[in-house]
Amino acid sequence: MPQQLTLSSLPLFPLGTVLFPDGELSLRVFEVRYLDMVRKCHQAGAPFGVVALESGTEVRRAGAPQEQLYSVGTLANIEELLTPQAGLLAVRCKGSERFHIDNQRLLGHGLWVADVTMIPADQIVAVPDELKSCADLLANALQSLRERSPEAVSVPLATPTAAQLDDCAWVSNRWCELLPMPLELKQRMMSLDNPLARLELVSDVLEKTGISR
Repeated sequence: MPQQLTLSSLPLFPLGTVLFPDGELSLRVFEVRYLDMVRKCHQAGAPFGVVALESGTEVRRAGAPQEQLYSVGTLANIEELLTPQAGLLAVRCKGSERFHIDNQRLLGHGLWVADVTMIPADQIVAVPDELKSCADLLANALQSLRERSPEAVSVPLATPTAAQLDDCAWVSNRWCELLPMPLELKQRMMSLDNPLARLELVSDVLEKTGISR
């Protein structure tokens, strides 16, 4: 068994959303605790961790309860950073590996950092015949969204390849980004180790919402 990779003092960005591997994420950063962190990560070419909020809010408010974080998150690699005005950063990121938080600490200026263990990447599992419709529907949905809303954050910029549309993990992750599922369910989907099981759950959601008909 290969030794598991760990990272120490990974800076975290708690959000009211779930970042999936290969997912697109756009942020407008204005809180002091994140401005310096994001700049340093960009300069170093280093990722930060995106974790979903189990409770609490993205922006700190006086008297608000402390944020509670889910234990599994995703590394975010900065692909573009702009400064549209003083005190504001516009950041475009892409999700990569998932991680499990081993322990976390809240620093004095409000930034969360954590020691984490990386989760192995999803195995490439071909989409079975009975779930091919999920891939076909996804290709159509992404094409339609690119034509109608090219600025949509969760829509991949490039047309999916045949390999991506035959990968249970890629197809299920993109659907999880697009479907209006509760945060808790998206978090559970992202945390699953079995990409085929994730796609089967997505297929159930598509059936219940009538999208697959």
